[in-house]
Amino acid sequence: MTEDATGAPLAIIAASLRRERTRAGLSLTEVARRAGLAKSTLSQLESGTGNPSVETLWALGVALDVPFSRLVEPDRPKVRVIRAGKGPTVFAEHADYACTLLSACPTGARRDIYVVRGEPGAPRRSDPHMTGVMEHIVLCAGRARIGVQEAPEELLPGDYISYPGDVPHIFEALEPGTYGVEISEYV
Repeated sequence: MTEDATGAPLAIIAASLRRERTRAGLSLTEVARRAGLAKSTLSQLESGTGNPSVETLWALGVALDVPFSRLVEPDRPKVRVIRAGKGPTVFAEHADYACTLLSACPTGARRDIYVVRGEPGAPRRSDPHMTGVMEHIVLCAGRARIGVQEAPEELLPGDYISYPGDVPHIFEALEPGTYGVEISEYV
């Protein structure tokens, strides 16, 4: 891998600049303007043929609103494992219902992922969330009535439902051991 005089890998810098510019939704011209660089300089850096200084990389980090390290370190996959029955869990007050957060909404995305569990008895009735929220659930085990309170649907393992979360909604377990994966999407 080609490196510049400071030892920074040019291919990693080039890929990082392209990735972060795309993530920010900015044109080559706009990033160059924000960083105080010539567009041709940025183009060379993104193609791996430029010779970036620390000052240039700092200016680009500021222009892209990312830390310096994001431009010089390889983008490594972020692997996270949460074992079954583990993770941050919150319990309902009036129903035998638990919600375990699997993944909070990362920067740039607008969703959270949960495992939701319920037992027969009082249903989990949810007040409306913020405007535009959609909830998606795939039932993994058991049987449940899920959806808007006026017309919930009965689901079996493998069934999927989506419904607006900004209206009153319900999760009612009909069999012991009922659980599913929920994605709350914020639009």
